[in-house]
Amino acid sequence: MARHQFGDKDVSASCRAPNDIPRARPEIRSPPMPSSVPLITRQFSALGRYSVLMLGAVSTLTEWGTYRRNIGTQMMRVGVDSLPIVCMATAFSGAVTTVQTAYQLVSPFIPDSIIGAIVTSSMVLELGAVVTGFILAGRVGARIAAEIGTMRVTEQIDALESMGLNSVGYLIVPRVLAGIVMFPVLYVIGTFVGISGGLLVGSLGGFVPAGDFLDGAREYFQPFDPVFGVIKAFVFGFAITSVSCYMGYYADGGAEGVGRATTQAAVLSCVYLLLADLVLAATLL
Repeated sequence: MARHQFGDKDVSASCRAPNDIPRARPEIRSPPMPSSVPLITRQFSALGRYSVLMLGAVSTLTEWGTYRRNIGTQMMRVGVDSLPIVCMATAFSGAVTTVQTAYQLVSPFIPDSIIGAIVTSSMVLELGAVVTGFILAGRVGARIAAEIGTMRVTEQIDALESMGLNSVGYLIVPRVLAGIVMFPVLYVIGTFVGISGGLLVGSLGGFVPAGDFLDGAREYFQPFDPVFGVIKAFVFGFAITSVSCYMGYYADGGAEGVGRATTQAAVLSCVYLLLADLVLAATLL
């Protein structure tokens, strides 16, 4: 190939074939980290902190003097103060179940007593515990997270620790025990009110006579059904109060952090309540 001179410069490089032009080596990069890894790490970290907090609460159960004055107050707030809204919600649940069951069972070959059986079984097995759980998750769970979260961001918990008082035993244990003790009581009362509401609406509305309703409830009653409902109530009470205490205890970021912890406590309590409901039903029934 001829070489051409232009002044003092050699212009033969501009006439090279494309294959003669040197190419840069491709940069070797490591594969990107999946975006789900930080999320999974945070979930495992939260589970670890929750486990450590609950183990710390269990270890303080023997320190009766730390929380004995506070447990009565928490039982009143969790149980007695929540009783009106629980009774109203379960009464309407029983009434609506009666109306909807009577609407669907229009065949003359199906006795009216089956309405009482369906309403009673639904309230004892599912609605009595779940409706009560949702009420407590929104009312009690949010309140617990807000109380403990406010104490955390205002450094009141640090002050308790500096005075030598175990903050876990003083703040968390009474609330969790109150939920475990009072939730089954609310479940029993709410279930009774729900069945009574269904009986009253069925009788006054002309859907089913009161005698037929009670006959169906007695005929299809299973002794294990209320036992299963009480077991669910214990689990729901622990899940709601423990998750709410955890969210409040580790709240940060001032007033915004307290609001975020309160919202997360209510939402996560409902999610774990439904998950526990599925696991218990698949395991025990």
